[in-house]
This record gives sequence, C-alpha cells and structure tokens, in this order.
Amino acid sequence: MDYSFLSTYYNYFISGTLVTLIVSFITIILGTILGVVFALMKLSSVRPLRWLANIYIEVFRGTPMLVQILISIGLLHKVFNLPTVPIGVLDIDFGRLLPGIIALSLNSGAYVAEIVRAGINAVEVGQSEAAGSLGLRPVQTMRYVILPQAMRNILPSLGNEFIVLIKDSSLLSTIGIYELMNSAQIVITSSFIPMKPLYVAASIYFILTFATSQVLKIWEKKLGKGYRR
Repeated sequence: MDYSFLSTYYNYFISGTLVTLIVSFITIILGTILGVVFALMKLSSVRPLRWLANIYIEVFRGTPMLVQILISIGLLHKVFNLPTVPIGVLDIDFGRLLPGIIALSLNSGAYVAEIVRAGINAVEVGQSEAAGSLGLRPVQTMRYVILPQAMRNILPSLGNEFIVLIKDSSLLSTIGIYELMNSAQIVITSSFIPMKPLYVAASIYFILTFATSQVLKIWEKKLGKGYRR
C-alpha cells in the first residue's frame, strides 16, 4: 500500500498526536483526583456527601460521554473566552478544548470513583483496626495504610480506564478540536485519500494504548514486589 502522502501530511499526525497526549494526560490526572475524592465521599459517614457522590457517579456513568461533551461545550464555550493557540500545524481553540477536557475528566472521575471505592472495600478491616491501635488517625490510616493497598488492587482496572480515556479523546473531534482523529480527517479532505489516513491514526492510537498498558504492567509488578496475600 502506498503511504507516500505521509511525506506531505506527517506534521498533521504529529500535531494531532501531541494534542491527544496533552488531553489524555490532563484528563487522567483530573479524573483520578475526582475519582479518589468522590470515592471517599461515597464511603463517608456523612449522608449528604454520600448522596452527592451517588448523584454524580450515577449521572456521569448513566449518560453517553458524547452527550456530556456536547452539553459541556454548549454551557461553557462562551464562559471561557480563551485564545486559539497553534500546536504544530494545528490551531487549537482553548475555549473549546477546556470544556472538552472538563467533560472527559468528569466522566472518567465517575468510573474511577467506583474503581477506587471497590479497591478500598477490598482492603481487610483488620488493617484499619491495626492502624488505629498504633495511634494513627482516620485520615492518616486512609492515606498511609488503606489507599496504598487499594492502589495495588485497583491498578489493572485503573489502567483499563486510562486506556479507554486515550481512545475516547477522539470524541473531541465532534466539537472541532484538532486531535489525532480530526487530524486524520483533515488529511482525508486535503489529499482525497479516504482510508489510509484512518489506518495511520488507528496505528498511532494502538501504539499509545499499548505503550500505556506496558508501563502500567511494569508499575503493577513494582507495587506487587514482595507482596503476598
């Protein structure tokens, strides 16, 4: 198959991949923070916090991400009066990008919250009791005893969520964000080559997700070293 068009349009794929990486990295961080916070809220003994966490989780898990992105851009696009910034050969409208990142982060946070909650519940109750007997306060127990063990338990599921998030960033193309998928569509329109740019984009997505899964496997082995159930 002839991929000579890459010599002309490779910059679009590089720039689109860079935008996808930026979006994925920010969203993973924000989604993880939100997930941990709402997981702790759901496990809290304070009833209003539990209600708020349940509403958030059920709403964002129960509605399509694409709908959430479109609602976010509709509500927030005029709120964020941000400039358009060039990234490589692409012009990125940050007034559109930021609402997209917010929608992706909120959606990811809902799934991460359930993953973290399940991981915390999987830690033996005796661990909390032992920490209390050593004089640790509840916050210290959660930070130094429960969460490190929960992280070891949830890392495979958390890794899957990260991989899904990288792929789902392609949905931002629907609101005019020039990430990898939209870059491929630009190449299709400019070169009149219908499928090959999509093959290139699919290959790049595979490389990104495969590399992420390998890094997470290494991290998982490192966390599990010397640990026996």
